[in-house]
Amino acid sequence: MTCADDDDPFPVDDCLFADTFSQDTVFTLLGQELKIRQVFGSSLGVAAAVWESALHLCRYFEQQSVELRGKRAIELGSGTGVVGILAARLGAVVTLTDLPLTLPQLQDNVSANAPSSSWPSTLPAVLPLSWGEDHMSFPSDWDLVLCADIIYLPETYPLLLETLAHLCKNRAVAYLSSKMREEHETPGFYEDCLPSRFNVELVHRDGSQNINIYRASLRKDQ
Repeated sequence: MTCADDDDPFPVDDCLFADTFSQDTVFTLLGQELKIRQVFGSSLGVAAAVWESALHLCRYFEQQSVELRGKRAIELGSGTGVVGILAARLGAVVTLTDLPLTLPQLQDNVSANAPSSSWPSTLPAVLPLSWGEDHMSFPSDWDLVLCADIIYLPETYPLLLETLAHLCKNRAVAYLSSKMREEHETPGFYEDCLPSRFNVELVHRDGSQNINIYRASLRKDQ
């Protein structure tokens, strides 16, 4: 049986019939140990894995001393939730979002990473969010919008842009970390789509892994 490699967000068809198995991995990030369960061979697809872009974003927060305590943060396409859960462990008020199928995995990882006493702020919320469809049911008063390796399906880019514009209306800063996959038109999202409504700045690049991190804010004319 042949499965896609770790860098491919689209497993080949044979993987759909692989036995389902889970793997618990402990990540040490910003002085926090996070136990993240990944459920492979399941219908979760790309949402089952911790992608390197997510870990890069976590490390960027540490390197740049990004203030998270007390911030209201929403994560899009949370998958395993590693970025948002870390932010919550560091004192942010976090809402994790993804498609409904992914929510049980997210909730399990939130529960597995509850501090021994209590969360520094509040328990992270886990909610369904389909880009471009139900984003208007979410508020626009966030401080941070977090996105890790969610730019790989060109047909979703206009929906994501609409969602980001709504969430960032009140001066939220969006951090987007991506593997720059030419075959999925990822560079085009950052060069053309996102700048059509946002001020976009490349703040980190790892050339060895072809991962970029961008900081974006909604343009004043939007």
